[in-house]
Amino acid sequence: MAAAAPGSASKHTFSSLLKQKPGKTSPPRSRGTMAISMRDVDPAFQGAGQKDGLEIWRIEKLQAVPVPRESHGKFFAGDSYIILKTTARKNGSFQHDIHYWLGKDTSQVCDESGTAAIKTVELDVALGGRGVQYREVQGNETEKFLSYFKPCIIPEEGGIASGFRHTEINEREHVTRLFVCRGKHTVHVKEVPFARSSLNHDDIFILDTKSKIFQFNGSNSSIQERAKALEVVQYLKDTNHEGKCDVAAVEDGKLMADADAGEFWGLFGGFAPLPRKTFSEPNGKDTAFPPKLLWVNKGQTVSVDYEVLTKALLDSTKCYLLDCGSEIYVWMGRETALEDRKQAGLAAEELLREGDRPKSHIIRLMEGFETVIFRSKFNKWPKKAEAVVSDESRGKVAG
Repeated sequence: MAAAAPGSASKHTFSSLLKQKPGKTSPPRSRGTMAISMRDVDPAFQGAGQKDGLEIWRIEKLQAVPVPRESHGKFFAGDSYIILKTTARKNGSFQHDIHYWLGKDTSQVCDESGTAAIKTVELDVALGGRGVQYREVQGNETEKFLSYFKPCIIPEEGGIASGFRHTEINEREHVTRLFVCRGKHTVHVKEVPFARSSLNHDDIFILDTKSKIFQFNGSNSSIQERAKALEVVQYLKDTNHEGKCDVAAVEDGKLMADADAGEFWGLFGGFAPLPRKTFSEPNGKDTAFPPKLLWVNKGQTVSVDYEVLTKALLDSTKCYLLDCGSEIYVWMGRETALEDRKQAGLAAEELLREGDRPKSHIIRLMEGFETVIFRSKFNKWPKKAEAVVSDESRGKVAG
C-alpha cells in the first residue's frame, strides 16, 4: 500500500471523512454556547478524561480503538493515534491536553491522518470543549508530548491500518539501528542512517546491534545529555534484548586502544576523524514571520486584512487560523458547530501540506480557553473574568 506524508490526504477525501457518522450515543447535551449533539461524537470516547493519567486510541478502519495500558508508549510508523493526558487540579477539576500523533508512514489511501484530526475534535467536544489540541508528527514531537513517555518513544516499523505486519521481538531478526539523542530534560530520539556521515561531535548516538549497545558521546555533549541517553540505552536493552546484552560507552576522540571503541569503529569500516563542522538543523523558530489571520469558511480559507492583530477580529460564530510559521493555531469560536470545528482543523492540515512544512505544529484552542502564548500574539487581549489557560507551559511547543 502506498504511503504518504502525514496529513497529505486530498480535500475530496477530507470532505468524505466529515460525512461519516460514528453512531448513536447518549442524548444531546449542550457544550458551551453552541448545543452540540453527542450523537456526533465517537462512542469510543464515552467516559474519557475522568481520571488522572493517559488514554490512547489508535485509528483502525477509520475508527478510534482504545490501546491497552500495557501498550502505552508503543507507536508504529504506519499508524495514527489520539492521546489524551488528563491532569487532576487541586480544585477537583481536570485539565485535558489532547494530541494526535501521525506516523511517518501513515497512509493517504486509508485516511488515518484525516480521521485522527477529526476524531480529536470529537474527543474535545466529549470533554466539554476546554482542551488544547496538538498535532504531533513522528520525529518532530512537542516537548509536552514526549514528557508523557519515560524515557522516550522509539516508533517501530509497520502498522495495522497501513497494511504492514507487526512482529514480536522474539519473532523478528534483530536489525542494527543508529539513533541520535538530543535533550537534557526530555529526550528526542530519532533514527538516522547507519553510516559514519550521521555522526557528529555535538550529539549523542546509540548504536543498537544484536549483541551490544554502544553509546557514542560527542565531545561537545553535556553530562546531562549523556545521563539521559543512558536511560535510552537501558530502555533499548530491556525492550529489544530482554535485558540480555552488553553495553559500552565510546568517547568521541579518545581511542587509547579501547576494545569497545575499536569494535564500535569497526562497524563503520574503521576509525576516521569526524569533520570539525557538523550539520546543524534549523530550530524551526520564525523570528521574521508575520502572523497571518485566516477565516475558515466551509473548509476554505479567506485572508483577514488588519493593521493591528487584536482579539476584536475574532468572531465567536467563526473559526480562524493564525499562521505563525512554525505553529498554526486553530481558534474555534464558542458558537461554532462541530462540523465547522472539524473543517477548521482539516484546513490547517491542508495549509501545512500545500506549504510543504512538515516541521510546523498545529495547536487548536476553544474560545475562552486560549493559552498564554496564543494571547501574546495579539496586540491587546482583554482581561475578562473568564476561564483561560493560565499555565504558560500548555502553549509551548518544540521547534
